[in-house]
Amino acid sequence: METIPHWIAGKPYDRAAERHGDVYNPATGAVQARVAFATPAVVDDAIAAAAAALPAWRATSLARRTKIMFAFRELVDRRKEDIAALLTREHGKVPSDALGEVNRGLEVIEFACGIADLIKGEYSENVSTEVDSYAIRQPLGVVAGITPFNFPAMVPMWMYPLAIACGNTFVLKPSERDPSAANFCAQLMMEAGLPPGVLNVVHGDKVAVDRILEHPQVAAVSFVGSTPIARYIYETGTRHGKRVQALGGAKNHMIVLPDADMELAADAAVGAGYGSAGERCMAISVIVAVGDAGERLVPALRERIARLKTGPGSDPGSELGPLITGAHRDKVKGYGDAGVGEGAKLVMDGRGLRVAGHEDGFFLGPCLFDGVRPEMSIYQDEIFGPVLGVVRVATYDEAMAMVHAHPYGNGVAIFTNDGGAARKFVAEVEVGMVGVNVPIPVPMAYYSFGGWKASLFGDLHIYGRDGVRFYTRTKAVTSRWPDPRFRGVDLGFPQNK
Repeated sequence: METIPHWIAGKPYDRAAERHGDVYNPATGAVQARVAFATPAVVDDAIAAAAAALPAWRATSLARRTKIMFAFRELVDRRKEDIAALLTREHGKVPSDALGEVNRGLEVIEFACGIADLIKGEYSENVSTEVDSYAIRQPLGVVAGITPFNFPAMVPMWMYPLAIACGNTFVLKPSERDPSAANFCAQLMMEAGLPPGVLNVVHGDKVAVDRILEHPQVAAVSFVGSTPIARYIYETGTRHGKRVQALGGAKNHMIVLPDADMELAADAAVGAGYGSAGERCMAISVIVAVGDAGERLVPALRERIARLKTGPGSDPGSELGPLITGAHRDKVKGYGDAGVGEGAKLVMDGRGLRVAGHEDGFFLGPCLFDGVRPEMSIYQDEIFGPVLGVVRVATYDEAMAMVHAHPYGNGVAIFTNDGGAARKFVAEVEVGMVGVNVPIPVPMAYYSFGGWKASLFGDLHIYGRDGVRFYTRTKAVTSRWPDPRFRGVDLGFPQNK
């Protein structure tokens, strides 16, 4: 059976692993590979490689860094079908979804290609007599990323291209459930001309994570995952003196006003609720139907859900793939059971789905609940599966109150044809990413991704200009060249003249 190694100092790490994890094919339920789990010593080796590469890399010109990023962009674009195939094999995504993930990652690489402009400082001439002042942005040093299973190519691409373009060296700890895409992209980086040690990949579990968080040479950590782990990453990392951005969970609401285009809203809700089998932090998991919107919307949802095809990514007709593991499938199914037990109306029931020829795969069909109430677990919790709930309220104000009362504040959408209502919503809603007639408002790479409240720990969002700020620090310089007119000791507080 294939063993997936770490990638350290520009090559596979060949030291024998003490522990391994199973990598499943979610469509069949079979173990298809095993991945090496890093000990603290292995993490130390990766950080040492990054530290050794740092002086030369941070001294590398912006022109050279930019050329490498352009070359990496071309290689990822050329090999994106190969990367997508890895995602289908290990995560279970259908090919169109997997390819979409790679393309969104490419956008951040393209943004990083503009690093020469993004990292510019400021300059003020003659702030005092013959004294100039300027500010420059410099890399932090060795930085790390800890990324989730649901986007094994895209989320790492939110981090390391920009961090590396800024002059840092990087240690990536991807999810151990679907690790191959990280190694593949690290190899492409080497082909693009990146020096050994600038990008390293270590696999594993909490042992590897904790060593990254406590290691004194790691200056900053980026994380995407669930809120409990995000809180742990933030608290542990900052306690050890690191800069941390930790993106947590979500319970994304979609408010549908009575004047909305119901056909558009139904299409959007089904795509955003069930795409990638609901394993997206930006998935719509709650529809808040205002007034009589639910009477028209729910039948349209039911009609569309009935036509969805769940199956393996190897079947070109599949629209929903399996969930990542059997344990996660069972957990999501348990939320379906809980919704029924708590009194919600189960309009579409996918709990008993079996895919012919893939009976052991981790499949779960789409579930739709109506009459969901805020006290129910299917409303409160991040389910991370193909379970969509409809809550009915009488007014816009009630809908807004529900969004604001929920502890998560990642993404939210409103569907309406009323421009005034939409503008009011955008101005007032307390959520980090907002869609107007757009169900999954993931910002383009030149903006930044991140939520509010329990969906983000830290003060900077990921990628975009916030990413540049996160991976650099400012140095302010006040400069005067020797002039015989300015001599003598002055013990007064410096003043501009």
